Amino acid sequence: MESVRAAVYLSVCLSVLTSLCQGQRSADNQLPSAPDEALLGLTAKELAEALQGFLDEADSSSVALSVEKKASVIPRCDVGERCAMKHGPRIGRLCDCLRGTACNTFFLRCY
Repeated sequence: MESVRAAVYLSVCLSVLTSLCQGQRSADNQLPSAPDEALLGLTAKELAEALQGFLDEADSSSVALSVEKKASVIPRCDVGERCAMKHGPRIGRLCDCLRGTACNTFFLRCY
């Protein structure tokens, strides 16, 4: 989960940096040849440190992602597990079967 969050933050930062660099290119449309040369007044090491600080701050904050567990989410169940219960003529769902399987309404299990 944290690797997904880090990847999202990294891609956002890189896309912003790329859009800023488009206007900073020289008239020849060539990038600087030296890797240690300053980019927007910052070296690559300073940019990496700033990005790491941003990611650490984002991880330590109490911002919740929308993909985290919610009350309305039905848990997943494996093949052969009981996925439903019968209440008279009605069938109540206990969990969602994995991809490629379905809840058999006769046996009330994932197959």
